[in-house]
Amino acid sequence: MPKILFYAGTAFCLFLALTSAAEAMRELESGALAFAAVQSNGLFSARAPWAIIVALVAGLAAAMIFVRMSALLAARNLFGAFLALFCVSGAVASLAAVLLLQSRMLAVVRRAATSPIAQWLSELHLVGFLVLGYFVSLSMLALRPYFRIQASRLLSALVFLPLPVFAMVVIQELFVRASSAPLPARSSASMVFFGVVSILFFAISVHCIRHRHLFLEMTNLRELLDGRFDPSGGGSRRPIGGVAFDS
Repeated sequence: MPKILFYAGTAFCLFLALTSAAEAMRELESGALAFAAVQSNGLFSARAPWAIIVALVAGLAAAMIFVRMSALLAARNLFGAFLALFCVSGAVASLAAVLLLQSRMLAVVRRAATSPIAQWLSELHLVGFLVLGYFVSLSMLALRPYFRIQASRLLSALVFLPLPVFAMVVIQELFVRASSAPLPARSSASMVFFGVVSILFFAISVHCIRHRHLFLEMTNLRELLDGRFDPSGGGSRRPIGGVAFDS
């Protein structure tokens, strides 16, 4: 992995951790959500275009870290690596769709704030925001085999939390109270979700710095495909399906 991508991805993981924590505190104090260019009152600030660009770059940089984790996982769990890659791709695509919707909403609001198209785009934004939360939760869960091998047990246990907490947010939308677009309404589940995501991104950034050799060194595919010696003794090779796996 190139150094510039590694350090940019680690820095933006820390940035996402801080913004998620700030969002949880904002929701606790004011009772309203904000995301990228959309403020807590549903309006756009003067810095909305820059907020969209920064959010897109941050998401792409953090996704590069997850892609590298998927590559490191492939030697032990190929299915898990492909599943993580699929979930990360879905999260990046959802983030890009939400941010492009925000850019379009900004252009429509500048022309006519009461346009019916603005309300329609706001409803699409709410759906896209929920899809983004779904794929982010799945990405964390799909990378659990990597965290179980390379990280601590606490981190491998924390990745279970975002998906059920996000399911509580969706259940609230379905059975308790439907939110008004463009963002979900305040709830205890959403505050817990942002808090857990903040802890996870902070832990991932610390993990990347502590194990930066795993991300920076080149992956030798020939070594992955060669059979390895049996560590139990005897000196005999025991390839598993032609691909070497650690015991």
